[in-house]
Amino acid sequence: MRLSSRSAFALLATASLGLLAAGLLVGELAKLQPCHLCNLQRLIYLVLAFFALCGVLLPDWRRLWSFLVALAAAGGVAAAVQQGGMQYAPQLATECGFGDPSLTEQLINWLGVKWPAMFMVTGFCTNKEWIFLGLSLANWSGVCF
Repeated sequence: MRLSSRSAFALLATASLGLLAAGLLVGELAKLQPCHLCNLQRLIYLVLAFFALCGVLLPDWRRLWSFLVALAAAGGVAAAVQQGGMQYAPQLATECGFGDPSLTEQLINWLGVKWPAMFMVTGFCTNKEWIFLGLSLANWSGVCF
C-alpha cells in the first residue's frame, strides 16, 4: 500500500508533534533542565510539523514542502549532533550562554520570554541528565530527526 503525499505529510506532522510532546513529558517527569540546543530542537520539531501541515493543506507544492522538511530535519540533526558532542566531551566544549550570545541563542532567549513553558533556558548543553539504552535525549532526538 502506498501513502498519498497528504497522508505522508499528516503522518510526519503527527510524529513531529508527538516527539515534541514526548520530549516535554520526559523533561517534566525527569525534571530535566533544557539548554539552548534542547530548545532549538524543540523549535525545529515545531517548524517540521508546520512544513508538514503545509504539505497537507497545499499538496500541489509537495516538492517545496519536502525540501523544507528535509532542510529542517538536517538542521535538527546538526543541533542534536552538536549537543551530543558537547555532552560526550564537555571539557572541550564552549558552553552555550557564555560570552556574546549567538544568533541562535538570541532567538531562543527571545522565545523563552514569549513562551517560557516551552523555551525557557535553565540548563547547560554539556549536561547529560537522562540516558536511555546508552543514549542521551540529544542522541535520541538526532536519531528521530
